[in-house]
Amino acid sequence: MKKIIITGALGQIGTELVVKCRELYGTDNVLATDINEPEEGSEVAKGPFQILDVTDREKMFKTVEEFGADTMMHMAALLSAVAEKRPMFAWDLNMGGLMNALETAREYDLQFFTPSSIGSFGNSTPKVNTPQVTIQRPSTMYGVNKVAGELLCQYYFEKFGVDTRSVRFPGLISYVKEPGGGTTDYAVEIYFQAVREGKYASFIDKGTYMDMMFMDDAINAIIKLMEADGGKLIHRNAYNLSGMSIEPEMVKEAIQEYYPDFELTYDVDPDRQGIADTWPDNLDVSCARAEWGFNPEFDLDRMTKTMLDAIEKQEGKQK
Repeated sequence: MKKIIITGALGQIGTELVVKCRELYGTDNVLATDINEPEEGSEVAKGPFQILDVTDREKMFKTVEEFGADTMMHMAALLSAVAEKRPMFAWDLNMGGLMNALETAREYDLQFFTPSSIGSFGNSTPKVNTPQVTIQRPSTMYGVNKVAGELLCQYYFEKFGVDTRSVRFPGLISYVKEPGGGTTDYAVEIYFQAVREGKYASFIDKGTYMDMMFMDDAINAIIKLMEADGGKLIHRNAYNLSGMSIEPEMVKEAIQEYYPDFELTYDVDPDRQGIADTWPDNLDVSCARAEWGFNPEFDLDRMTKTMLDAIEKQEGKQK
């Protein structure tokens, strides 16, 4: 990777991916794009940026050609809960944008990354130690998009030789950018509310286990996969990833180590709970470990301390 274009650069993953790639490869070698302008003074705005609607294929071609990119990281997508409320828009953006990105990668011989998700699984998928290769019959538009995306990426690799790579991300937890419409968002909101209010009402019910990962581990996983020897990648589209399998009471107990009076209640959202109930409890990540050395560094305790310390600093608060 020498010159990288990142779509959806203002999203939860894209924001931090841009910063990390600029640290590693040089600010001028990473072009951030999004349909919206970045906030003045933000990290994304401190380097090359261009407005790009991923549903506009001609503009995508032109942007890649003018920048001279050799790598595309396609992050632009509508998340699970929002996609379920706007299924037609989700299809047009998630699938139309991906097709345009893959065509761009084929036309300009780009190395290509786009994330899949645990949303690609469904009720018929084994929920415990979910295998790398297993039945995928999701019941949401987001999940359908992700399964189709995995298959499309594999098709472009096998048919056209495009170096496509992907991972199935679990819920991602970060203090840099608050979430925007995902089923696992409770695991981010709970930390912000612990600092701000000392209490949180979870929209996901107790006992609902889902895979999660701290954002630093997720960003490092993207970089590591993209730099891996392609000849060793068997399951390139897409690898199961996870840092931990947790449910809300576990997060509460971790927070109470630092905020003993923190209170967790429940106001369950039937829509997002219904989505969560179709997802695995925990994933088998052995293929990612074996094929390219996936090795997350953050467990629940370390992540909790990091999240609380960072949010306190941002909020200007001390315990």
